[in-house]
Amino acid sequence: MTPSIKDRAIGALTGLALGDALGMPTQSMSNSDIIKAYGAIHGLNKAVPYQPIAPSTPAGSITDDTEQAILISQLIITGKGHIDPLSLATTLLKWEDDMRAKGSLDLLGPSTKLALEQVRNGEDITKTGKTGTTNGAAMRVTPVGIANSLKNLAQFADRVYESCRVTHYTTNGFCSAALIATAVSYGIEGGAVRNNLSESLETVDSFPERGAWTPKANVLARTKVALTHAAKDSDSAFFDFLHNECGTSVEANESIPAAFALTWRYADEPATALYTAAGLGGDTDTIAAMSGAMLGSCLGDQAFPKDSVQTVKEVSQLNFEPLAIALLKLRK
Repeated sequence: MTPSIKDRAIGALTGLALGDALGMPTQSMSNSDIIKAYGAIHGLNKAVPYQPIAPSTPAGSITDDTEQAILISQLIITGKGHIDPLSLATTLLKWEDDMRAKGSLDLLGPSTKLALEQVRNGEDITKTGKTGTTNGAAMRVTPVGIANSLKNLAQFADRVYESCRVTHYTTNGFCSAALIATAVSYGIEGGAVRNNLSESLETVDSFPERGAWTPKANVLARTKVALTHAAKDSDSAFFDFLHNECGTSVEANESIPAAFALTWRYADEPATALYTAAGLGGDTDTIAAMSGAMLGSCLGDQAFPKDSVQTVKEVSQLNFEPLAIALLKLRK
């Protein structure tokens, strides 16, 4: 049965959370260490005691990826479609302070942390984020894709920009967030997975360049290359590409191409896409979360294993339906 627009909106948030929870126990570990600790990933796992960021965390727990996406959702709803940059900065700073008070090691990523510490120290928010080339903006941008259609491309680009301006004011920061947001928005409209990914690349390529120049490899160009490998490579060649040529780090020009490639290759096997992402090594929770959001926006929440989704909802106390409905009310 074809999922409704509400199902797809819920699916985007559900896929993000499920991917995040699947990657929680493997984040920042190597592929070989993941295999030693968990074997092949075929479902949710409790983090091993020596997990570098989330030691011994219960299976089904989400990380900062989902938590920040929820914060962004709330800011969009409060702002009636807009995200106020100062509100975003203060909200994220409070979130990290609360997490630190709980003893959590799962805090702000490097680009976001640097920019927000500058804000905390009194820096003008129009001058921060100029070194932000990591995937922090992309990991939390899914609600922007849900709340905004692509009928008005200039407005869509502005809304993405609002979500990343403070922390990721670079060409790669903006481009990475725009790629995930457009793919999600095309999914909400009912497009097929692979077609949405292709449309996303074309759409973002048409946006005027935004953000500070960076000497790092271009996100868009590397994502196009990654889709070519996803479409043509054998399994062994594809995994060799992901590990040795694409990369799976927090840098946007590695993790976004990896997420797009996995989403393309496993467009008809959403669970496999997320399991594979969680087992890659590197920034597994974010890669799996972004892939889950793009797949869920097309296929709806019913595309994912029901028992795993239920576990994540219960363990992390999530109910995405009210957020999805409120975000869709803003969609024009």
